[in-house]
Amino acid sequence: MAIEKAYIVPHPPLIVSEVGKGDEKRIQDTLDAYEKISREIAKIKPETIVIITPHSVMYGDYIHISPGKSASGDFSRFGAPQLSIKKEYDTQFVDELSFEANSAGISAGTLGQKDSAIDHGALVPLYFLDKHEADYKIVRVSISGLSFLEHYKFGQCIAKAADILKRKTVIIASGDLSHKLTDGGPYSYAPQGPEFDKKVTDAMKTGDFMQFLNFDEDFCEAAGECGLRSFIEMAGALDGKSVTPEFFSYEGPFGVGYAVCGFDIGGKDESRQLARIYQQELAQRLEDIKTGEDEYVKLARMSLETYVKTGRQLDMPKNLSDDLVKNKAGVFVSLKKDGRLRGCIGTIEPAKSSIAQEIITNAVSAGTGDPRFDVVTKQELGSLVYSVDVLGNAEPIDSIDELDVIKYGVIVTKGYRRGLLLPNLDGVDTPEKQVSIALRKAGINENEKYTMERFRVVRHK
Repeated sequence: MAIEKAYIVPHPPLIVSEVGKGDEKRIQDTLDAYEKISREIAKIKPETIVIITPHSVMYGDYIHISPGKSASGDFSRFGAPQLSIKKEYDTQFVDELSFEANSAGISAGTLGQKDSAIDHGALVPLYFLDKHEADYKIVRVSISGLSFLEHYKFGQCIAKAADILKRKTVIIASGDLSHKLTDGGPYSYAPQGPEFDKKVTDAMKTGDFMQFLNFDEDFCEAAGECGLRSFIEMAGALDGKSVTPEFFSYEGPFGVGYAVCGFDIGGKDESRQLARIYQQELAQRLEDIKTGEDEYVKLARMSLETYVKTGRQLDMPKNLSDDLVKNKAGVFVSLKKDGRLRGCIGTIEPAKSSIAQEIITNAVSAGTGDPRFDVVTKQELGSLVYSVDVLGNAEPIDSIDELDVIKYGVIVTKGYRRGLLLPNLDGVDTPEKQVSIALRKAGINENEKYTMERFRVVRHK
């Protein structure tokens, strides 16, 4: 078996004694767990250690594999410049992994390196590993903004490369959990933080990697996690294999969750071919969503699909309801793919002769004219989830106290600059945050004088 064992570890620099200067004792359980797995790995004597880190080069649409023959890094950012580590890369493994990813249609490789230095997400585990075993090469891979499934498939490529080369391999998935466990942490407290840590550690303890894939992207963002995609790549490398977890520790005294877990790998297990199972379940979920769409959302879907496939705008369908053909309103059309926003364009006030025409126009704009995203392709159409927000009349307000992030959207105006934020959005839990985002969208400084309006919406899914 090429992959001998896999581990999930955190990467707090303060756990390194030269950095922590005593503070590392506050996460003694994590420290003890690191020592234990380092000794385990030394006994395995791997030829190659694949380190998956969220702090290497990161792109929105490309998983980076570190190139070159070797690299080094130090802890100067954390007050210990004298502590440095240098490692040789397994260049043959890197080449094979790049080839396998390309063959699988995954956007990954060695291009676009911005900084060759080993990041702290890799340095921290290497620091402990080298205490007991230093005779190995590494492959350092990053994460990206691609979907969870793409990261899982990339993990499958790691396993295939190890098998083809017959490398005695250990995988280390480096990643902290939530950064929002307390107000005293790196970010302010969010209830999603402890909830995320509970769910993800439960999945580790049981080896239920499907739970990794089924996390909601917006929930993860609200929780302020950094390691999930690392864990998913590791899980992909173990696809189709039986797994026995050994959970070592969990702590969060600094407002950040730290978990350590190891996974013994057994023989083949068809029930754990999670990529195949997940894709089947996803296809069924998308079909159920499509079946349940109301006429507003069906119209948006028809509009974008017609335009992408034919290059022309959809003709007005017959037999639409009176509300769609006789009334006017501002409309926002939003697209999501794999749980993440894929496009959103709308009008604050009606610009067309009817709500239906507003939807037809804005659906095309959401898929082809949102400057934050590439144009939607034919291959993506079946993966999109639509929502349509029909805006009510805006009314002026004098105070932020008149807002309710669930009930009302907000419009901020300063001269010709105008920004809007819809209500009931994931991660927008206070009026202050709602107004702040709307101001940024409008390019209005918070110290400027501006007016506010609120409005209700009817959201169609």
